[in-house]
Amino acid sequence: MFGIVRPCSHRLGEGLKTQWMAHLCGLCLALRGDHGQFARVVTNYDGLIISVLTEAQAERSTGWRRTAGPCPLRGMRTASVAQGEGARLAAAVSLVLASAKVRDHVVDGDGILARKPVAAAARRVARSWDRAGAKTGADVGFDTAVLVDAVERQAGIETLAGPGTSLLTVTEPTETATAAAFAHTAVLAGRPGNAAPLAEAGRLFGRLAHLLDAVEDKEADAASGAWNPLAATGTSLAEARRLADDAVHGIRLALRDAEFTDGKLAHLLLAHELKRSVDRAFGTESCGHGHGPAHEVTAHQGGGGYGGPYGAPPQQGGPYGSGGGGPYDPQNPYGGGGNPYGGGGGNPFGGGGSGGPGDPGAFGPPPPPKPGKRGFWAGCAVAIGLCCTCKVCCAEHFEGPWSRKKREGCCHSCDCGGCDGGCCGICECCSCCDCGL
Repeated sequence: MFGIVRPCSHRLGEGLKTQWMAHLCGLCLALRGDHGQFARVVTNYDGLIISVLTEAQAERSTGWRRTAGPCPLRGMRTASVAQGEGARLAAAVSLVLASAKVRDHVVDGDGILARKPVAAAARRVARSWDRAGAKTGADVGFDTAVLVDAVERQAGIETLAGPGTSLLTVTEPTETATAAAFAHTAVLAGRPGNAAPLAEAGRLFGRLAHLLDAVEDKEADAASGAWNPLAATGTSLAEARRLADDAVHGIRLALRDAEFTDGKLAHLLLAHELKRSVDRAFGTESCGHGHGPAHEVTAHQGGGGYGGPYGAPPQQGGPYGSGGGGPYDPQNPYGGGGNPYGGGGGNPFGGGGSGGPGDPGAFGPPPPPKPGKRGFWAGCAVAIGLCCTCKVCCAEHFEGPWSRKKREGCCHSCDCGGCDGGCCGICECCSCCDCGL
């Protein structure tokens, strides 16, 4: 699963979450229905936006949903899923996007793709996805040649790019491809007047996707020696952030010029979640819930932001009075609560205090060694089990199938801080656009 738009279920709310999942499952099932089970691996978050946009513009009818059977990824539950030309267009675009991503990894020699036999097999898979995407695209009246052409031109542009080359020159092929895909949703929905504004929104979406991918991969590319547009063109992170913010703003303006039957989900994904994607890529926060180390210290102490080793600072008052600060005050590091030589918590020699002999972490046995990584086939078996039990989505924590590192379920927690209410159901403290929703 890949994509830059990864909304949190807490921000979506129950209604929009159901719609979002309907489009995600609809894309997955459209891939399976047209191209077999293996094609479902190209399901991605950004591709389903095509399905969302198509349905958002179309007049309401009974043909946009169907009930799908039980699926392990839904905990063996049935669900109402999107169907029709929007889902199939999303499938065609996803196949070509995935083909381009595979080719990019092959060119960079990432991981196992550095081996020639594996790289050759990956190229064959990419070519088959190109053909499959072209077939499905033709069925819905969309020529995927514009997407394939963009992928082919991208390699040549990257070869010629160097210091001083505009970053927008590098992102142009991606912009052209996404603009065509977004514009075709207006054709499928019977709203030709929306083609121009949605093409502009798609162009800027493609620019943003390319930028954020470059920002997120910058350090890894530098370590591996892979090509990165920011490093190759000498573009600073500040300039990349400016371009990303401009793209988000431009998408919001373009959406205002389009007419929707029900555009709430499309607006939330493209006007608000894109902003969060930018903040996530650049390591900033779009919402003032106080995430980060400083907030964690404050929350842990239950109040002020004092981060000293003994908790809150001494309060005003006499040295032994109730005002705090005296040797018998709980805040005193040498008083009852934090006395390193007394019988309270933190006593290294007392009975049972934190850090003392009663604490197994002080002089007890060393922690057990961390388990090693799993082999390839063992990891595959564990990954299948995680997917079939829905732990990847719903568990608070689970063990990585290959690395055995601690992971968080993607739907269990989020960075929203438990937002409720506010504009578009996101949160009250965000600087939302004046959309009126």
